[in-house]
Amino acid sequence: MIRLRDVSLRFGNADRASSVQFRLPDFEVAAGEAVALTGSSGCGKSTLLNLVAGLRRADEGEVSVAGIDLATLSPAQLDRHRGAHCGMVFQTFHLLAPFTAIENVAIGLRFGARKRAHSERASEALRRVGLGNRLRARSDQLSVGERQRVAIARAIAGDAPVLLADEPTGSLDPDTGREVFALLREVAAEDGRTLLMVTHDPALAAELPRHFDCAGLVRPTTVAPGKEAPTA
Repeated sequence: MIRLRDVSLRFGNADRASSVQFRLPDFEVAAGEAVALTGSSGCGKSTLLNLVAGLRRADEGEVSVAGIDLATLSPAQLDRHRGAHCGMVFQTFHLLAPFTAIENVAIGLRFGARKRAHSERASEALRRVGLGNRLRARSDQLSVGERQRVAIARAIAGDAPVLLADEPTGSLDPDTGREVFALLREVAAEDGRTLLMVTHDPALAAELPRHFDCAGLVRPTTVAPGKEAPTA
């Protein structure tokens, strides 16, 4: 479902004396697999997720999701591919404050390819995460845990086969965090979705069948001003 081959990505520009570089020779996640990405801050966990989502493009190498090489897609095609194939859950929720729970979920469905009524699908997803009685609550009327459940509902409402979760428990207390983690695992397992989750919590990472240590993916690179940083 997810494949990265000989991927390289530079941060900064060639006119600076130093830059940082993301390098990943080989990474695969099978359909339906659940994988944790672990490692210290700045090691490349979120960058890897952004590459899979198509939010960043690799300078070199192949990034494929659902059999599609993302480098072959135009920006508009990439947006449609992301909407159809990747459901995303973030640490900071990214809900729109003026809108209700159902509106926040329905908005995300506009980027997918499904035809069923957005409100119907949004309601179904919210009930699935235990918020059937909070459909009309604005995001500022929800608890922190409820907001993350809305974010999960938004990620699953479009039937995307890949769930990308970037520190989904990082803003939650331990008990709520564990509930959210269990919900993500349950949804992914029931639907056969592929789950790729960034976490700093070794206990949560240990509960997933596989984890990938991202240490060393991002490295400082020193170059002479006006020259490109090496890519190998």
